[in-house]
Amino acid sequence: MWRGLCTLVARAARGPHRPCRRRSSESPALGSGTTIFALSSGQGRCGVAVIRASGPASSLALRSLTAPRALPPARRACLRLLSDPRSGEPLDRALVLWFPGPRSFTGEDCVELHVHGGPAVVSGVLQALGSVPGLRPAQAGEFTRRAFARGKLSLTEVEGLADLIHAETEAQRRQALRQLDGELGQLCRGWTETLTKALAHVEAYIDFGEDDNLEEGVLEQADRDVRALEAALRAHLRDARRGQRLRSGAHVVVTGPPNAGKSSLVNLLTRKPVSIVSPEPGTTRDVLETPVDLAGFPALLSDTAGLRDGVGPVEQEGVRRARESCSFLDTVVARLGAGNPNGGQRLLLVLNKCDLLPPEAASPGPGLPPHLLLSCLTREGLDGLLGALQKELATLCGDPSTGPPLLTRARHQHHLQGCLDALGHFAPARDLALAAEALRVARRHLALLAGGGGTEEVLDIIFRDFCVGK
Repeated sequence: MWRGLCTLVARAARGPHRPCRRRSSESPALGSGTTIFALSSGQGRCGVAVIRASGPASSLALRSLTAPRALPPARRACLRLLSDPRSGEPLDRALVLWFPGPRSFTGEDCVELHVHGGPAVVSGVLQALGSVPGLRPAQAGEFTRRAFARGKLSLTEVEGLADLIHAETEAQRRQALRQLDGELGQLCRGWTETLTKALAHVEAYIDFGEDDNLEEGVLEQADRDVRALEAALRAHLRDARRGQRLRSGAHVVVTGPPNAGKSSLVNLLTRKPVSIVSPEPGTTRDVLETPVDLAGFPALLSDTAGLRDGVGPVEQEGVRRARESCSFLDTVVARLGAGNPNGGQRLLLVLNKCDLLPPEAASPGPGLPPHLLLSCLTREGLDGLLGALQKELATLCGDPSTGPPLLTRARHQHHLQGCLDALGHFAPARDLALAAEALRVARRHLALLAGGGGTEEVLDIIFRDFCVGK
């Protein structure tokens, strides 16, 4: 009986009548058998440029450019003279590194050439590599795609690497590094183990329901585990928008009456003159959007037209767009002059021009909602505003340093929602066969989230955000 139950556990781990499949390195999209090369560091002049090659002809390429020297010791930087294999002309003195597979980033034989970063040097070395038989220029993201195909990175780790490359704020860097370290993948594996165990127990009851040797209460325990998993999935889905805001930026709208200093605040927060500042009311007649790093968090900062009536048609359109932008915002910075504090309450109320208040006025007036005093002219109160914005954005985007990993992509949310929907049909007390199928569908969604069976179209979308050379 126990041998049969072990068989069921193995079968549950594979899924319904489906053999185990490994990621294949023979996919035509990966250019099987070819060796790719590309500049992996940034374009333009620099002190050192890194050129990378990966594939079976990597050792040939290195020997061709460093002849008659032999390959250097694995994973040890060595100084070599690089020469054009066709003409023998010296190209540069470079540090070269040899990474024999599978102990490399891609899992294949890899070479790195650390050359001087002048455009002529880089161009000459790339042309020399292109003359070596079996080598071709890499496509965008192809190195990482090969690493994924050979199991060096999971799909969530690949996404974390892409986010790390594009991270522009401290919070984005922390979140991307956690995902690259595999925290989201580990969480999915834990959930998958819970479903696999529950599925094995359900299938044991289907095949051995009348066997007295089955432990009592197994189905009840499976039901408790599934319900606990449902609660965990709901909690993560409730936080899904926070992770997406952290990745793409929260929408922060600066709004208020004309001539209150909205454009001055935008220029102050962005540290550059993105908005025209004039004592004439109604200078801003459209919504001006600027990406900005606000206290370590990404934000899309919108400067809007002053909210008033009785203006010309152009300014009226600007006011209409300002009101429309407020319906899509994540947080609001309401800009009201300190001399006119009786405006509507916003999520974060800022009273500008506090330098104009008389010395005896400790507060602009009684009965105001929580607010901050600021002077864009003297920068008094700016630190308090940045601290309040940081607190507000941390609530909106989540703290990437603590708690469970955030869901940063719509793909993550889609598969977790699909898993949760499938678990909603888990009812072993009514029909064991349908309950088992619900667990299989749920496991399939978790597998797709982690990258165990995505289509080529999905993979193309994910890898197209990478640069050539990564």
